[in-house]
Amino acid sequence: MWEKLVECVPNVSEGRDKAAIEAMAEAIRSIPTVRLLDVQSDPDHHRSVFTFVGEPEGVAEAVQRLFEAALPRIDLRRHCGEHPRMGAVDVVPFIPVRGVTMADCVALARKVGAEIWQNFRVPVYLYAEAATKPEREDLSEIRKGEFEGFFEKIKDPKWHPDFGEPIVHPTAGVTAVGAREFLIAFNVNLGTSDLRVAKEIAKAVRFSSGGLRYVKALGMELKERGIVQVSMNLTNFRKTPIPRVLELVRREAQRFGVPVVETEIVGLIPEEALVQVAEYYLQLGRFSLGQILERRVEEAFRSS
Repeated sequence: MWEKLVECVPNVSEGRDKAAIEAMAEAIRSIPTVRLLDVQSDPDHHRSVFTFVGEPEGVAEAVQRLFEAALPRIDLRRHCGEHPRMGAVDVVPFIPVRGVTMADCVALARKVGAEIWQNFRVPVYLYAEAATKPEREDLSEIRKGEFEGFFEKIKDPKWHPDFGEPIVHPTAGVTAVGAREFLIAFNVNLGTSDLRVAKEIAKAVRFSSGGLRYVKALGMELKERGIVQVSMNLTNFRKTPIPRVLELVRREAQRFGVPVVETEIVGLIPEEALVQVAEYYLQLGRFSLGQILERRVEEAFRSS
């Protein structure tokens, strides 16, 4: 087992071409010191999320291989999806897992960001814990204007990239690279096709417009399914757990006479977050992680 372990969760602006998605996944798998854990694609969002872990050097190399596979296959001039995007490889976050600190991940983000510009001529913005300016801590602030608007935005000295010249890559746009804690991508699908309802609920839930701390939310249309979605990022599940978020969405949906038809987790989720859900809805008292069967089995074999 590797002593140092970093998680990387790149979001790529391709969610429909299965061959292209598999080529990108295979590029990540090609690095021996990296393990690809999960790939989730959404055709409505036109976006794929890759989750992999590995040693810092291997993770950095896997990101370069991902760019090599993604850039020839994605042209943002022809890209249209529900999820906001500014780059072919839209965002690349690094998360400390074991044997590394947040400072290590910040250093890794800066190293990888410089290499992306050097190797692919895609301008890079550092965000979250790696941000060089306060206004760049929030990814949504960087992404405002999206790919189409960045050709003018990047000319503003305030929005010159951290790595590269202030010129948008013609097909791959720009990329955000950062370091952060674990994030849960949590979506709630509503039984209506009225996009206005999803946008109003998202506004009520997200912190930036007066909702819950550590919640980012957007209302989106899922055209293929004829429903709408409240798409959320929970940036600190310990302080704002999933049940609190879901119950607020439900109460807001009731105001419009709209049911919650299902929820989704995009990518991977910490075990602790699911235990929070069980504790809340089962009204568990005095529950501990040690009561989880698989944990006890793993501990028993580790100590034998």
